[in-house]
Amino acid sequence: MDAATKKNLQQIACKVRMGVIEGTYNAKSGHPGGSLSISDTLTYLYFNKMNVDAKDPDNKDRDRLVLSKGHTAPALYSVLAQKGFFPEEELKSLRHIGALLQGHPCIHIPGVDMSSGSLGQGISAACGMALAGKLDNKSYKVYTILGDGEIEEGQVWEAAMFAAHKGLDNLVAIVDNNGLQIDGPITEVCSPEPITDKFAAFGWHVITADAHDFDSLDAAFTEAESVSGKPVVIVQKSVKGKGVSFMENQVGWHGTAPNKEQYDQAMSELNAQLKELEG
Repeated sequence: MDAATKKNLQQIACKVRMGVIEGTYNAKSGHPGGSLSISDTLTYLYFNKMNVDAKDPDNKDRDRLVLSKGHTAPALYSVLAQKGFFPEEELKSLRHIGALLQGHPCIHIPGVDMSSGSLGQGISAACGMALAGKLDNKSYKVYTILGDGEIEEGQVWEAAMFAAHKGLDNLVAIVDNNGLQIDGPITEVCSPEPITDKFAAFGWHVITADAHDFDSLDAAFTEAESVSGKPVVIVQKSVKGKGVSFMENQVGWHGTAPNKEQYDQAMSELNAQLKELEG
């Protein structure tokens, strides 16, 4: 990846994080921690990898994304706004009654491919989309993002078994391995480790990546494109709350929105990061 492309992605990711803070602050609820940990990944996918067009959101040949960890919708909404699917101003009405953007992704929202949020179910929907692509001889890719706490759900492994059995090499799952879930560290709640070994045992091609390094993400998704005959999982090591100092690696920012003082500090930090990137 050349330096100009990387810098552009870093700038967009910073704006996506600002959108996460804007949305959750105005909603007075939401999940900023897990949203911030996938902001780089979503930025990479929508601005450097996926075949999507805000002017033609229902194109049958588009790539699909299912946010299986649907509670991190603020990040998806923010990247969709940056991509032009709807105005950024919509982020301020997150979770408001009658607003376009609700607490979990809804399929009626421009750019959203699947309603999700009940953990464990999104990957099953992604498997269905990928199988449909195979049956229809389509070349599109299906991406799905799961939480590392979410993969404690049994349905995830039923879907993993199905995907391998059907040879869904047009499916790429991303496990956001930030190590924390709502009740604490994943290793203390109900450890899904070793994540890579489990997916390998289920017949997947396994790749690891640094969720906050665009070179690492680029290498991972490029490798994923070369795989045939089996589904791919990218287990990305991430930091919950990435980009906002007081949110990083803190379990409490799962279901908790920033107050005015915290909002101001978070936006100040992100603005400083953006100015540095633009300098």
